[in-house]
Amino acid sequence: MLTSQPKPTTAKSALSAARPTAAITGRSRIHGLGTRVHRVCVRAVISGGDKKKTVVETSKELNGSAVESGGWVDVTAVITIRKKMKEKIIDKIEDQWEYVVNGMGQGICLHLISDQIDPVTKSGKSIESYVRGWMPKPLSHPHIVAYTANFKVPHDFGCPGAMLITNFHGKEFYLMEIVVHGFKKGPLFFPANSWIHSRKENPESRIIFKNKAYLPSQTPPGIKDLRREDLLSIRGNGKGERKMHDRIYDYAPYNDLGNPDKGEDLARPVLSGEEMPYPRRCRTGRPPTESEPFSESRIEKPHPVYVPRDETFEEIKQNTFSAGRLKALLHNLIPSIASALSSSDISFKCFSEIDKLYNDGVVLKDEEQNVLDNQFLGNLMRRVLTAGQQLLKYEIPAIIKRDRFVWLRDNEFARQTLAGVNPVNIELLREFPIVSKLDPAVYGPPESAITKDLIEQELHMHRMSVEEAIENKRLFILDYHDMLLPFMERMNSLPGRKAYASRTVFLYTRTGFLRPITIELSLPPTPSSPENTHVYTHGHDNTAHWIWKLAKAHVCSNDAGVHQLVNHWLRTHACMEAYIIAAHRQLSSMHPIFMLLHPHMRYTLELNALSRQSLINGGGIIEACFSPGKYSMDISSAAYKSMWRFDMEALPADLIRRGMAVEDPSMPCGVKLVIEDYPYAADGLLIWSAIKELVESYVEHFYPEPSLVALDLELQAWWNEVKNKGHHDKRNEPWWPKLDTKEDLCGILTTMIWIASGQHAAINFGQYPFGGYVPNRPTLMRKLIPHEDEPEYEKFIHNPQLFFLSSLPTQLQATKVMAIQDTLSTHSPDEEYLGQVHHLQSHCNSDHQVQIMFGKFSSKLEEVEKTINARNKDIRLRNRTGAGIPPYELLLPLSGPGVTGRGIPNSVSI
Repeated sequence: MLTSQPKPTTAKSALSAARPTAAITGRSRIHGLGTRVHRVCVRAVISGGDKKKTVVETSKELNGSAVESGGWVDVTAVITIRKKMKEKIIDKIEDQWEYVVNGMGQGICLHLISDQIDPVTKSGKSIESYVRGWMPKPLSHPHIVAYTANFKVPHDFGCPGAMLITNFHGKEFYLMEIVVHGFKKGPLFFPANSWIHSRKENPESRIIFKNKAYLPSQTPPGIKDLRREDLLSIRGNGKGERKMHDRIYDYAPYNDLGNPDKGEDLARPVLSGEEMPYPRRCRTGRPPTESEPFSESRIEKPHPVYVPRDETFEEIKQNTFSAGRLKALLHNLIPSIASALSSSDISFKCFSEIDKLYNDGVVLKDEEQNVLDNQFLGNLMRRVLTAGQQLLKYEIPAIIKRDRFVWLRDNEFARQTLAGVNPVNIELLREFPIVSKLDPAVYGPPESAITKDLIEQELHMHRMSVEEAIENKRLFILDYHDMLLPFMERMNSLPGRKAYASRTVFLYTRTGFLRPITIELSLPPTPSSPENTHVYTHGHDNTAHWIWKLAKAHVCSNDAGVHQLVNHWLRTHACMEAYIIAAHRQLSSMHPIFMLLHPHMRYTLELNALSRQSLINGGGIIEACFSPGKYSMDISSAAYKSMWRFDMEALPADLIRRGMAVEDPSMPCGVKLVIEDYPYAADGLLIWSAIKELVESYVEHFYPEPSLVALDLELQAWWNEVKNKGHHDKRNEPWWPKLDTKEDLCGILTTMIWIASGQHAAINFGQYPFGGYVPNRPTLMRKLIPHEDEPEYEKFIHNPQLFFLSSLPTQLQATKVMAIQDTLSTHSPDEEYLGQVHHLQSHCNSDHQVQIMFGKFSSKLEEVEKTINARNKDIRLRNRTGAGIPPYELLLPLSGPGVTGRGIPNSVSI
């Protein structure tokens, strides 16, 4: 039997319903358990955790029409909640209690908000109901439950545009979506994919908008206030320490990498300001350290670091990452035990010791088994060892899987500059002599020691002069001189570190091969050696060959450090974090540009927080295992200061800047490659073109009038915040793109999506395939190249192989690096790849035209995959085919889980 008809409330009063009385003076509160209505029969379509849709049906369908009675409409909301996959007993008990509370109608309160305003209150119409009971049939997915809430809605209510949800339970829950049935337009979807905090933690109700995109000026009047209020709640007030349940996005400098309270050696500079600029990170608000007031105190693992609640890993991702961390811990721990039992960490003494890591794995000796009796390590070690013998072994890296000796060859050394894990530093040599931009008063003569005569000795067989080679675009350079030389004295003062600042010149032969012809290794000038630089070439005897191998290893060490600290961490992880924070703070979740960017922002903040905790922090894995050591982030900051520009992060612009492409309007992306067989660039341009095509059609759809871009207040605020807050230290640079036109917007968005997807994939997922074999890509060197008048030279001559291996990372350092590279190269089972519409996002945008655009994008990427596969079989493309050469697959869009050396996730998600 029906109760009296409910009185609609306004959106503002609905928001007030869950607030403390003091906060709502002058407003009426809504009491009671909601309206009692007839049972509405509904067929609920729920996008479940699997890729299929779950259908839950009661006795009768509404068939998209409303049941009307006396001017009121019976409406049913189906609320889909995901439970934990691994629940403790206490969680299961709490779940049963939640079922009871919800069944009584006291657990979850919903307010349905109309897109129309009440003419009297000037606010959106609102109607309240509580979740009652649960679906009569269990869902097919074991970790998803669905509840219903019934509404009695006035016939002139209008179309719902938002839902307010208040959680009266004692703990949060994960809301997947709300589907409203009963309106004539058919089911209305309110996608959430969000944690709903308990009212005990935060009295404010959560606002969930319908899956329709609106520019700010086009927002229906009934939900305009909610749009503004939602953004204000996300920004916070910039004060206080953040709690784990918060959804607050704000900025802070990189001032939490060091731990000065633990010792002076762990103090690290704050990366901020003119001298040490850097992008901003997500603010946590932790108190300062006791010894350094400008440094923020740290949260050490395994305790979690704050990120906004919806940025945390989902359970499948967390399990995958934890398994990787466990594997990393295993490979760190066992060598640590071995190290503790011997006098010092040891070098590899022969190549077969490296091979044992893949063939035999790391096996505990009898004396190491005694460590299990240690109370601190025992449980952990038992957990590791019971995980299975496979955890003790490394997979054979792709680079040596087909040919164990390929890493020794010059053509492979050169090939990896075009098709390896760091193919973004090679440049065209455009002028000679090579000249440094460093201060000659500090760093010596600016001209390189690589002379014209030296290069022409290598060019004579090709019958070219240096001038002709430059004119014909035949000379290329990998130049780390200016980036690293200012840090060389400090780096080499660290224990077990000996490095040079390198330059390598390559010749692109007429037969289509790139080959190194000379390497320059430099140290800072000293009074006794004002030109402290040495140049190496191939040579023709055994001694020269071994010295050449050592020189190449030092170049690879430079390359590995720049790759990790600059191209990988800075240019993808750190820069994306600033874009993501600005997007959440300034773009409503119903803004079409937020909807476009959202898949490309997933997991990044959580991953970056974990990296600041144990990867790039003082004493972390990067410092322990890479040449720059404690100066690693100083180098990253210096690179940001000297070379990072947003307008050059676009792939075509970067290729032109490096001289690896020239402008050509007749080509699809407006550029033509100087080296056609440049796998990273050739495949990358296919991905770039597909992204650009999608973005252009998307922007045209939502901004049909040219003036709409400049008039979009949220969009302009977002871009201003990216420049002025996210990249505060570079806010005054003249090269920032303007955001006045559709073309401006397309360029900015294409660049961001490329960085998050294709660019990150190209320089991340090859880390273990290329770096898992230490001699191919050592992350540090421990000895300088000996000269004839030095004591080490005799040792080198007596046993060059042993000298070479003793120059590489130690066994402990190598296994640490291999473990972290393995983790970083691993795809999660729930990975969301470029071009895929994830099941959680399938209802995020109701616009049919947008769905068609994404369908075309997916089809385009399928064509790209076919093109790349065909290229990998083209025998003319020798940088991706040939005996022992692994195909270039880093920019293939799709992948399975694990270390595959392929696949482009939507976001910087590992």
